[in-house]
Amino acid sequence: MSNATQASGENSVPGMPAGVTGERIALADREARGFVIPLGPVDLVLAVTASGMLCCGAFDVAALDRFSYPAVKAKASAGGSIATVADLLAAEVTVANAAAAARGITVGMSGRDALELL
Repeated sequence: MSNATQASGENSVPGMPAGVTGERIALADREARGFVIPLGPVDLVLAVTASGMLCCGAFDVAALDRFSYPAVKAKASAGGSIATVADLLAAEVTVANAAAAARGITVGMSGRDALELL
Protein backbone atom coordinates (compact mmCIF):
# COMPACT_ATOMS: atom_id res chain seq x y z
CA MET A 1 0.00 0.00 0.00
CA SER A 2 1.33 3.44 -0.86
CA ASN A 3 2.10 6.21 1.58
CA ALA A 4 -0.67 8.23 -0.10
CA THR A 5 -3.41 6.22 1.51
CA GLN A 6 -2.92 3.98 4.46
CA ALA A 7 -5.80 1.94 5.71
CA SER A 8 -7.28 -1.47 5.46
CA GLY A 9 -8.58 -0.40 2.07
CA GLU A 10 -11.80 1.37 1.33
CA ASN A 11 -14.41 0.71 3.95
CA SER A 12 -18.08 1.45 4.32
CA VAL A 13 -18.63 4.36 6.66
CA PRO A 14 -20.91 3.41 9.58
CA GLY A 15 -24.03 5.53 9.77
CA MET A 16 -23.71 6.74 6.17
CA PRO A 17 -25.77 5.66 3.15
CA ALA A 18 -24.70 2.52 1.33
CA GLY A 19 -21.83 3.08 -1.05
CA VAL A 20 -20.11 5.83 0.94
CA THR A 21 -16.53 4.77 1.56
CA GLY A 22 -13.81 6.19 3.74
CA GLU A 23 -10.12 5.66 4.25
CA ARG A 24 -7.32 6.97 6.40
CA ILE A 25 -4.67 9.15 4.79
CA ALA A 26 -1.25 9.21 6.45
CA LEU A 27 0.20 12.72 6.57
CA ALA A 28 3.65 13.76 7.81
CA ASP A 29 2.54 14.45 11.39
CA ARG A 30 -1.08 13.34 11.62
CA GLU A 31 -3.88 11.63 9.78
CA ALA A 32 -6.69 12.78 7.49
CA ARG A 33 -9.80 10.97 6.33
CA GLY A 34 -10.82 10.57 2.70
CA PHE A 35 -14.37 9.92 1.55
CA VAL A 36 -16.10 8.97 -1.69
CA ILE A 37 -19.83 9.67 -1.84
CA PRO A 38 -21.58 8.21 -4.89
CA LEU A 39 -24.31 10.43 -6.34
CA GLY A 40 -25.73 8.70 -9.39
CA PRO A 41 -23.41 9.36 -12.34
CA VAL A 42 -20.80 11.23 -10.26
CA ASP A 43 -18.81 10.69 -7.09
CA LEU A 44 -18.11 13.45 -4.57
CA VAL A 45 -14.55 13.00 -3.30
CA LEU A 46 -13.10 14.84 -0.32
CA ALA A 47 -10.43 14.60 2.34
CA VAL A 48 -10.67 16.29 5.73
CA THR A 49 -8.27 17.08 8.53
CA ALA A 50 -9.13 18.50 11.94
CA SER A 51 -8.90 21.97 10.44
CA GLY A 52 -9.73 21.93 6.73
CA MET A 53 -10.91 20.16 3.57
CA LEU A 54 -9.56 19.20 0.14
CA CYS A 55 -12.30 18.39 -2.36
CA CYS A 56 -13.23 17.74 -5.97
CA GLY A 57 -14.73 20.43 -8.19
CA ALA A 58 -18.32 19.87 -7.11
CA PHE A 59 -17.87 21.78 -3.84
CA ASP A 60 -18.18 25.54 -3.24
CA VAL A 61 -15.06 26.31 -1.21
CA ALA A 62 -15.74 30.07 -1.32
CA ALA A 63 -18.94 29.53 0.66
CA LEU A 64 -16.94 27.84 3.42
CA ASP A 65 -14.79 30.94 3.73
CA ARG A 66 -17.75 32.68 5.39
CA PHE A 67 -17.13 30.32 8.31
CA SER A 68 -13.32 30.82 8.19
CA TYR A 69 -13.03 27.15 7.25
CA PRO A 70 -9.98 26.39 5.06
CA ALA A 71 -11.12 24.60 1.91
CA VAL A 72 -9.36 23.74 -1.33
CA LYS A 73 -10.78 22.60 -4.67
CA ALA A 74 -8.73 20.44 -7.05
CA LYS A 75 -9.04 19.00 -10.55
CA ALA A 76 -7.61 15.78 -11.91
CA SER A 77 -4.07 16.37 -13.12
CA ALA A 78 -4.39 13.83 -15.94
CA GLY A 79 -7.73 15.12 -17.18
CA GLY A 80 -11.01 13.38 -16.60
CA SER A 81 -12.64 13.49 -13.21
CA ILE A 82 -11.62 12.69 -9.67
CA ALA A 83 -13.14 9.34 -8.71
CA THR A 84 -10.97 8.14 -5.82
CA VAL A 85 -9.10 9.55 -2.85
CA ALA A 86 -5.83 8.69 -4.64
CA ASP A 87 -7.01 10.80 -7.61
CA LEU A 88 -7.73 13.69 -5.22
CA LEU A 89 -4.27 13.55 -3.66
CA ALA A 90 -2.66 13.54 -7.11
CA ALA A 91 -4.91 16.35 -8.36
CA GLU A 92 -3.91 19.97 -8.89
CA VAL A 93 -5.27 22.74 -6.68
CA THR A 94 -7.45 25.12 -8.71
CA VAL A 95 -9.06 27.18 -5.91
CA ALA A 96 -7.99 27.89 -2.35
CA ASN A 97 -10.33 30.02 -0.28
CA ALA A 98 -8.84 32.85 1.80
CA ALA A 99 -8.64 30.72 4.95
CA ALA A 100 -6.69 28.04 3.02
CA ALA A 101 -4.45 30.59 1.29
CA ALA A 102 -3.55 31.96 4.73
CA ARG A 103 -2.06 28.50 5.45
CA GLY A 104 0.21 28.76 2.40
CA ILE A 105 -1.88 26.81 -0.09
CA THR A 106 -1.51 28.05 -3.67
CA VAL A 107 -3.11 27.24 -7.00
CA GLY A 108 -1.08 24.63 -8.89
CA MET A 109 0.21 22.64 -5.91
CA SER A 110 -0.76 19.00 -5.53
CA GLY A 111 -3.73 17.92 -3.49
CA ARG A 112 -1.43 15.98 -1.16
CA ASP A 113 0.76 19.03 -0.55
CA ALA A 114 -2.32 21.16 0.16
CA LEU A 115 -3.71 18.55 2.55
CA GLU A 116 -0.42 18.57 4.47
CA LEU A 117 -0.95 22.31 5.10
CA LEU A 118 -4.53 21.88 6.28
